[in-house]
Amino acid sequence: MVVFVIGGSGSGKSEYAEGVIMGFGRCKRYYIATMQAYDDEARAKIRRHREMRKDKGFDTIECQKGLPLVDIEPGSDVLLECISNLAANEMFDPAGAGPDTVTSVMAGVDRLADMCRNLVIVSNNIFGDGADYSPETSEYIGKVAEINGKIAERADKVVEVVYGIPLVNEKRAGL
Repeated sequence: MVVFVIGGSGSGKSEYAEGVIMGFGRCKRYYIATMQAYDDEARAKIRRHREMRKDKGFDTIECQKGLPLVDIEPGSDVLLECISNLAANEMFDPAGAGPDTVTSVMAGVDRLADMCRNLVIVSNNIFGDGADYSPETSEYIGKVAEINGKIAERADKVVEVVYGIPLVNEKRAGL
């Protein structure tokens, strides 16, 4: 099963996603962490997320780029956090995928989905402010939107978390 969880910053999406993984029962669990510790705010967020998942049985894999190369035990459960960080790393890091960001991220998502029992993917909702951005930022937002759309198409369930409230959309046969 693939579950896609999206929400704004501080919406509760990470806590919700961890609850989904825990709800699948006992199994080998991986947490694929994509955030780079580039400043004090990022380091604080990483510490908070590590504390949130402490004692939940996750093996953490740090993967700031190169998702298609990640190895997991087949049949395990995987929490991938988060697509917007991964896309930024792939686009803007000189060693990243650059113009092939969407292809690289989706190749990694597809590989994980084919290998694991359950995959929960988290992404940020960065699309609603209506502001004008630099061309680079607009390109980034477009690539994250494209990736999110492709993941939503592949997902069995899409959940938007708003102020800690999950809005669940499940695909139904024939619809």
